[in-house]
Amino acid sequence: SSKRQRKSYFHFFNCYLSLNNIKVSVFTGCRTDWFDDDDPSGNGDYEVLSDLLSMHPKEICPQPIDHRHHYDATYGFACVNADQQKGNCQDYRVRFTCPPEFCQVTDQCRTKWMNSDDPSEEGDVESILQLMERFPGQVCENPVSIEAKTTSGISAQYTGNTFLSYDVQFGFACINEEQKSKQCEDYQVILTCPSDFCQGKSMCELHSLKM
Repeated sequence: SSKRQRKSYFHFFNCYLSLNNIKVSVFTGCRTDWFDDDDPSGNGDYEVLSDLLSMHPKEICPQPIDHRHHYDATYGFACVNADQQKGNCQDYRVRFTCPPEFCQVTDQCRTKWMNSDDPSEEGDVESILQLMERFPGQVCENPVSIEAKTTSGISAQYTGNTFLSYDVQFGFACINEEQKSKQCEDYQVILTCPSDFCQGKSMCELHSLKM
């Protein structure tokens, strides 16, 4: 089951003061809202990062900070019914701690919507490298998040297509052969970049990066 959660971020600080040397160790970050996209029916309750990123592309950072080390931030959370004494897991929800720049970016650090490919031949691929070549100076090398929608304005998560890639490491990829209809939609993507990507740019350049 899919349970949508609205987005909100909470900045928090953990400081450790040494009175002898007056050393302060500071951790800064932000947390997403809670997400609950699975229930414990079937094999268990799985809140997997890759699945959550596909369903909430702008609301979760692709590389969460494993600050408390309770669970695996690179995979997500999994509770298997067969491993429980009572035979079933509780229904869990998760939230992620993200790097501070994930929350500090502004709309000025979002690129324009970009479309560098169409779904002819193998599919529609909007890779970061391809976008950098097609739109020089308008794409950051290390995006914080990526969002995709069709050229007609439908969010990627509501198209019914499945995606080979939908992350900031590679970019976006929809393969025709993996679709029930054997055809991907024509997609465009927008990237959120670290705040320093906009720093030092002229007002004209910043304006060109707005939606």
